[in-house]
Amino acid sequence: MFLCARNGQQLNDTAAAIKAQFPSCTIHTKVVDMSIKAEVLAFGNWCLQFGIPDILINNAGQFIPGAVHNEEEGVIEKMIETNLYSAYHLTRTLLPKMMEQPSIGSGRHVFNICSIASLQAYSNGGSYSISKFAMLGFSKNLREEMKPYHIKVTAVMPGAAYTDSWAGSGIDEKRIMEADDVAKMVYAASQLSPQACVEEIVMRPQLGDL
Repeated sequence: MFLCARNGQQLNDTAAAIKAQFPSCTIHTKVVDMSIKAEVLAFGNWCLQFGIPDILINNAGQFIPGAVHNEEEGVIEKMIETNLYSAYHLTRTLLPKMMEQPSIGSGRHVFNICSIASLQAYSNGGSYSISKFAMLGFSKNLREEMKPYHIKVTAVMPGAAYTDSWAGSGIDEKRIMEADDVAKMVYAASQLSPQACVEEIVMRPQLGDL
């Protein structure tokens, strides 16, 4: 397993938590800012030194609220760099090797973590929503391109899930999904036969979006 994040302490804590639950799992970590192309490329090539990945989860993301007409200068660039280019550049680094030879089991799989914001514009979404619409478009194109290579591509579009970004928001954590809910759906989709691909996963809190 390969993990990266900007915050080294959080990265180590996450790796330790996974290791505690799955002692036999080998985890490699690297501090990376996924909004910086050079760091993304270096991370991808570093991963390939250990072998060819079977599953890639593009999960780097950042949310800056605002509206197109008045958000600060540079927000659109930051959202695109973090929420779209990170996945684009990492996928392009890893895919050639993934395409060279088939994988065993359920086959190779790319998961792109999009958002409900990829489907529906909303107030205060601004450039974040634009970047997530683009992420969904990237996923749809990649799905078509990878069919002949038997590499699955799934776009994951979760609504509000309780993570650190919601801590201190005042929202009752029982009103929104658990982060594990999203992880369980990704895992389930990865376990299907090679003949089946879940193209899109749409998840919302039981009571609907906030």
